[in-house]
Parts: sequence; C-alpha cells; structure tokens
Amino acid sequence: MTLTLLTRAYCHLCEEMRDALAPIAAAHGAAVVEVDVDADAALEARWGDLVPVLLLGDPACGVEVCHYVLDRGRAEAVLRADRLAGGAEIR
Repeated sequence: MTLTLLTRAYCHLCEEMRDALAPIAAAHGAAVVEVDVDADAALEARWGDLVPVLLLGDPACGVEVCHYVLDRGRAEAVLRADRLAGGAEIR
C-alpha cells in the first residue's frame, strides 16, 4: 500500500500534512512517497494549486485522498478499504 504526498519546498502545509500522516501510515503499514511537484511539469500543471496533495497510489493514476490539510478520517477510511480490497486501489 503506497501513499504519495505531493509537496514543494518551503511549504508549511506540506510539512504539517507529512507530520500528521506519518502515524496513520505506520498504523496501516502504508509506505509514504514524497514527490516534489515543482520537479515535474505535468504534476505541477495538474496538482500545483492544490499542494499538498495526498494520493492513494502513484501520481500518474492515484486517487486523491485530500489536499491542503490532512483529512484524517478520509485517509484512514481509504487505507482500510484498500487493505480490505487486497491492495487494489480504490477508485
């Protein structure tokens, strides 16, 4: 189970989401991969105004869980549902 956190440098909301997400991901055995949207023009064009963005899966085809501020309830629900689905990403 992989979560992707789209971030950018010097983003206090990104730091807050990263810190809030860490214990939730650990509790569900999920890996968190951080991706700098400013390093990829396509990601910046698609997600730049919403950073930080939390996705279930990879940036190319992942499902948005939340943006700006961590929605703890949604993140936990998505992780539970993904685990019950055997890792098949929730759409």
